[in-house]
Amino acid sequence: MTDTKTRAPARERPAAVTLTPAAEQRIADLMARAPDDAIGVKLSTPRRGCSGLAYSVDYVSEEAAMDERIETPGGTFWIDGASVLYLVGSVMDWKEDDFQAGFTFDNPNATGACGCGESFTV
Repeated sequence: MTDTKTRAPARERPAAVTLTPAAEQRIADLMARAPDDAIGVKLSTPRRGCSGLAYSVDYVSEEAAMDERIETPGGTFWIDGASVLYLVGSVMDWKEDDFQAGFTFDNPNATGACGCGESFTV
């Protein structure tokens, strides 16, 4: 006797981080002037700052097995595999005004941040 149960199709897993259109455009701008060996831009959370973890965005020149890959209109965006758990559900934006410019993060996992906003705690 054969089992003919039908399996539901696998759902696509949502990305760990949602990028706003402004963040996607900034990644496109970065990739337009990236070093020749760059394959994308990578977000990681190194241990740094007074709260323990910081956001770091850098060019990446090779794919790591555990990194999460997100295709954007302007290039590939990577999330460091060791950082994904700290970032799940986050929204990454690019903000720019007359005095400063940079990526900002709305991270639902952060339980605290330093006064200057450069580092966070989970």
